[in-house]
Amino acid sequence: MERVVGIGGYFLRSADPVALGAWYRECLGLDADENGLWFPDAGPTVFATFAYDTGYFGSPDQQVMLNFRVRDLDAMLAQLRERGASVVGEPESMEGVGRFGWVTDPEGNRIELWEPVS
Repeated sequence: MERVVGIGGYFLRSADPVALGAWYRECLGLDADENGLWFPDAGPTVFATFAYDTGYFGSPDQQVMLNFRVRDLDAMLAQLRERGASVVGEPESMEGVGRFGWVTDPEGNRIELWEPVS
């Protein structure tokens, strides 16, 4: 059986694509070029499905949620707060998996930040 070998992209509709792209680069440090090409560090990727009525994504209108791996969740959340980003709630831990935090981008998309267990 042929199978997928990785995530090839993540695409967002945006009212202002230039500004939203700049927010991801400036606030999250996403090192993408002018075409959006990014070479993330190797590491685990989670693919999970959720019930349609989950509250985990924030707004019920949001159909998917992007999750970024981070090295230091506390430092990333502090950086986001300093830049005026909308950090949601307090970090949570999942035994054997890691710590999680959330931020909402300027267009209301909730993003999960994950500091995996080392």
